[in-house]
Amino acid sequence: MGKYKPVDLNKIKTYSAHERSTKVELASFARPAGKGASFEKFYSSLPHFLAADSLRGSVEAIAKAYKKKRPVVIGMGAHVIKVGLNPIIIDLMKKGIVTCVALNGAGSIHDFEIATLGRTSEDVAEGLETGMFGMVEETMRDMNQAIRGSGDQEAGNQDISGSGMGQLLGKKLLQTKAPHQNLSIMATGAKLGTPVTVHVAIGTDTIHMSPHVDAEALGKASFTDFRLLCSVLGDLEGGVYLNLGSAVLLPEVFLKALTVARNLGNKIKNFTTINMDMIQHYRPRQNVLSRPGSQAFALTGHHEIMLPLLYQAVIEKL
Repeated sequence: MGKYKPVDLNKIKTYSAHERSTKVELASFARPAGKGASFEKFYSSLPHFLAADSLRGSVEAIAKAYKKKRPVVIGMGAHVIKVGLNPIIIDLMKKGIVTCVALNGAGSIHDFEIATLGRTSEDVAEGLETGMFGMVEETMRDMNQAIRGSGDQEAGNQDISGSGMGQLLGKKLLQTKAPHQNLSIMATGAKLGTPVTVHVAIGTDTIHMSPHVDAEALGKASFTDFRLLCSVLGDLEGGVYLNLGSAVLLPEVFLKALTVARNLGNKIKNFTTINMDMIQHYRPRQNVLSRPGSQAFALTGHHEIMLPLLYQAVIEKL
């Protein structure tokens, strides 16, 4: 054992529990809401710890932004649409709570198919085996036609230079009277005049495999939407940016658009960012929560549970 001997614990110093500060107190405990309780009572019954307080902070930020007429921007991945949450996003848009939605390319496809077909999402493995994954003629043809702007030209409007991909697709759904356009985020945006932007990476989306694709028009339309998002974020002071289920593309787009907005002289210091996903990925943690210098909240869980919970809490708050 050499020079080391077990310490004598009789020599340690202690202090009274009455002098100690603690992180857990009874006032912060959950309270069972009971059978038949209202949502408000259930929400109030949540404990005041960790994610429950992050949820409260997110609700407060969104409600405050709405009351002060500041932007609430959602950047969302396609999975949010595939688990049936369009009606919630659309209701927030109609109520004027959500003022802009940014989609990735896959999100635009699923939204378009919901509007036109009333169904979407295929068995990728099965289609990949036969080489027919994503080879849906109507979706490929109609979306690429809209992106080329042919829908606007047929309607007699030749000036499409300022139209982004989200607007072109939304207007296409309205012009063709898509049977389920009321469940489309893009069609709702076009109808309300609410910005819906689409941000693509070439080669990531099934409609890029089509003979109908016009790469120049695709790039131009998505780039127009990037510039539009830069303009939206230029007004983010006092607002909220919510990243909903995008692990890579939209956190990167958000960071660049925020940089452009600040570079152009916009004051964007006091705002809130929220990341909602099933796990907390590196890019959303860094690009959405950490680097922008905002008040930040992370909400982890399945979209089909967490978004309705956030929605109802916001509605009750307002």
